[in-house]
Amino acid sequence: MRYVAEVDPLLLADETYFVLEAGGEPVACGGWSRRDRLYTGSGAAAGDARLLDPRVEPARVRAMFVRDDWTRRGLGRAILEACEAAARAERFRMLSLMATLPGVPLYLAFGFQPLEETEVVLPDGVALACVSMEKPL
Repeated sequence: MRYVAEVDPLLLADETYFVLEAGGEPVACGGWSRRDRLYTGSGAAAGDARLLDPRVEPARVRAMFVRDDWTRRGLGRAILEACEAAARAERFRMLSLMATLPGVPLYLAFGFQPLEETEVVLPDGVALACVSMEKPL
């Protein structure tokens, strides 16, 4: 895995974003954050850059994507394992994320538990059904 430079500046500054490549092309990516922002589309807020307290707040899994022709090959799981190991090394006790519906089966299989179903409205007005999820470390 290597870091990529075309993502949320908070993930880049913290060097917590991973890319898997095949034949020189990215096929999967994702990361985690020690910052308060849950996901990029949540809008800019004053506290986004605030460092989370690993004793009482979960690290955030963010921006997970697997290219359509590379699904079901363990790539998402590999990225989640890297995120979990890094968050655990920084003494986080929990991971959280906002899952779109196609990602829910992966996260459930990885041990995440659903908390709440919600709808996320994108800047262009498109609404996505999502599920907030957490996993103890």
